Amino acid sequence: MFLSVFDVFKIGIGPSSSHTMGPMSAANRFLDLILSDEWPRPSHAAVGAIKVSLHGSLAHTGIGHGTGRAVILGLMGERPDLVEPDGMDGIIEQVERTGRITPPGHAGYMFQPKTDLVFDKKTPLPGHANGMSFSAFDRDGRLLLKRIYYSIGGGFVVTDTELDAMRAQKNKPAGVKVPYPFATAQQMLDMAARSGLTIAQMKRANEECSMSRDELDAGLDRIWTAMSSCIDRGLSQDGIMPGGLKVRRRARAIHDKLQEEWRSNKTNPLLANDWLSVYAMAVNEENAAGGRVVTSPTNGAAGVVPATIRYYLHFHDDADQEGIRDYLLTAAAIGGIIKHNASISGAEVGCQGEVGSASAMAAAGLAAVMGGTPEQIENAAEIALEHHLGMTCDPVAGLVQVPCIERNALGAVKAVTAASLALKGDGKHFVPLDACIETMRQTGADMNEKYKETSTGGLAVNVVEC
Repeated sequence: MFLSVFDVFKIGIGPSSSHTMGPMSAANRFLDLILSDEWPRPSHAAVGAIKVSLHGSLAHTGIGHGTGRAVILGLMGERPDLVEPDGMDGIIEQVERTGRITPPGHAGYMFQPKTDLVFDKKTPLPGHANGMSFSAFDRDGRLLLKRIYYSIGGGFVVTDTELDAMRAQKNKPAGVKVPYPFATAQQMLDMAARSGLTIAQMKRANEECSMSRDELDAGLDRIWTAMSSCIDRGLSQDGIMPGGLKVRRRARAIHDKLQEEWRSNKTNPLLANDWLSVYAMAVNEENAAGGRVVTSPTNGAAGVVPATIRYYLHFHDDADQEGIRDYLLTAAAIGGIIKHNASISGAEVGCQGEVGSASAMAAAGLAAVMGGTPEQIENAAEIALEHHLGMTCDPVAGLVQVPCIERNALGAVKAVTAASLALKGDGKHFVPLDACIETMRQTGADMNEKYKETSTGGLAVNVVEC
């Protein structure tokens, strides 16, 4: 099993990796398919129109997550890592006004968002809760091409046939040959013991099978730069976030108060937690506003990892760039194990799979850069994940605002606490990380659909709208 650090950490836009980045990428894939020779194109037939239907969680919370906008942007050729957030409204307005999509390299197709983009809440697709169907028609309305895609969390998108193949291959050897192909936490610990390497060093060796050390380091630095910039932008903004809930940004005001306390040397026993929380909130306020974020491992949980890295830089005198790289490599190793054996998708297993996974990754990364052994790192990840088990995903109004923003702050606090507890022990503990991951998978399978990013249960129905 090999999942690259750049699959776990992907630069994109908010508010959701599964509901925004995934559908945009699916639209990109469908456009590429239209121009390819991978489908039986009838003679003299030309695509004249495109229609899209969203299903399951994408239908239930897609409006609040900007899924429709993401599909339109994707059909216009925009990609999650390159689209300019400030230009998105103009692109959407153009499509709505003209009823046409004009992606680069294509002749242009009819697409009326009000009628050709359907939020189908009644017909879930069988493969995954985040399903969508793209169809291409000729000018006479005859169906030429249809593909089903699933957004499986963290911005990952697969077709229905690819999803079946993934599940069939789950316990078979991976196609990518790497020196340390751990698929479980126990395998990771065994390989570390035999090799004498840290988790970060093993992950680095795996990554360097497909890129040079300089390329890997540049990519890791690019990921942290994007995360850090997101924190800084979130701390500089205020006002009301979009979506209709009228939730006000709080990170800037809290940050200003913390800076004042810092300058005045006032005693504050909660100071570290306060800084940690405001960093996480800054990221997720940016995410909620549709800004540039990094999946960590998802957008809904994007604040936990950056917050703990900034905390590391802020409060640890020996923090440096090499430490940040080791942190990201270690966190990605844990994220890959969780994704392979359970899920990082809120629509599949609830928020335990998003903030819970992020907290486990952050705890592992922090324990690593603070000198933890592989056993202590695995213990830190287990503690953080264990204490998110059963957490539901119930975003109010389908927006990634309540309870998501504060939930990232608490996920970061739990990550730091988990790392601290693990580092004070010798790595021996009662519950293995693998058992905790399997418990999360089972809990997600048993969880009622109301609590898996459909906004039909929990806070989403019990908060009175004003």
